[in-house]
Amino acid sequence: MNAAETRALQGALREALARGQGAAIATVVGVRGSAYRREGTRMLVLDDGAQVCMLSGGCLEAEVVEVALDVIASGEAHVTHYDLSEDATWGLGIGCGGSVDVRIERVDLNDPVTAAWHAALDAGEAAALAVPLGGQGHVLVRPDGEVVGTLADPEVHAFAVAQARERLGLREPRAVTVQAPGGGALFIDLNAPPPALVIYGAGHDALPLAAQAYALGYEVHVVDPRAAYLTPGRFPGAALHDLAPEELGTFAPPARAQHLVMNHHLDRDRVCLAFALRSGAPYVGVLGPRTRALDLLAALAAEGQTFSAAQLEALRSPVGLQIGAEAPEEVALSILAELMAWRRGYGGGFLNGHAGRIHDAPTHGAPTHGAAS
Repeated sequence: MNAAETRALQGALREALARGQGAAIATVVGVRGSAYRREGTRMLVLDDGAQVCMLSGGCLEAEVVEVALDVIASGEAHVTHYDLSEDATWGLGIGCGGSVDVRIERVDLNDPVTAAWHAALDAGEAAALAVPLGGQGHVLVRPDGEVVGTLADPEVHAFAVAQARERLGLREPRAVTVQAPGGGALFIDLNAPPPALVIYGAGHDALPLAAQAYALGYEVHVVDPRAAYLTPGRFPGAALHDLAPEELGTFAPPARAQHLVMNHHLDRDRVCLAFALRSGAPYVGVLGPRTRALDLLAALAAEGQTFSAAQLEALRSPVGLQIGAEAPEEVALSILAELMAWRRGYGGGFLNGHAGRIHDAPTHGAPTHGAAS
């Protein structure tokens, strides 16, 4: 579930609770075969039947709402299995060819673990929530080691905490259901800070890039010394930094940020590239042909500025997927598609003819190295 969806769901939940409405969260906790969404996808259901976000392409929502209304009334969490195979659901026009398990729980912020989990979701903070699917209770784990709550079985509790800590250290933390000691299913939900994008340059082509990135849940930062270009009207939702190149030392980008140099000004690009490479960022892109990035590095070398192999490994040039993009909006789409593929460990190629599971990627299990993504 991306940061934009989480932001929308949590905002609607806060408003509903302020009105005194009952609410439940439905979460996908298991997927077998083909399904529209993956583990960790959430949907909010209110006591009047309203819903926010979706668990599927529309085939599950009506049934989930009915179950959620019962859960809101009873307070008893419930796990339901939905078979989306063609044989079972052809008459409904679904035919996804897989099955999903959905856990539905009433939101009770008087429970310390639930309150801590929703506080983390609201703040965009990293946290893991471990829930035994066949039993009661849950436990929240933070990256600093803090644990909120206790599971009844000490062995399962220790296993849940260890699993949560391990997954919080992955490059792209994702929800998963694992087998706990004793054979029970343990669902580990994960929340990570939203990805961050630092754009150096507030020109015309930065507008669709910033807007699309924000819509996808990015924390967007735009850096430019031209105050007339750097306005909230041009970059809604973005943090704006009116900084000349010599002032970049006062800027502290998020450690997990990806950086994109696109000033269209050689002197500013040179200084911004050096700053981005030295920031420890795992991704530093330079807009334009490969020769532009090489020329910038050569100019920096002539000044005596050199970079380590690890720093240069972060350099990406040209940026974007090769989709024939020309207009600024198309270029933005190309760049953000590459960023998503890079973050999640995919190659960015065509899915046509792919016979395996399309949601698996090698780096889902890769530990975080250097700055988090």
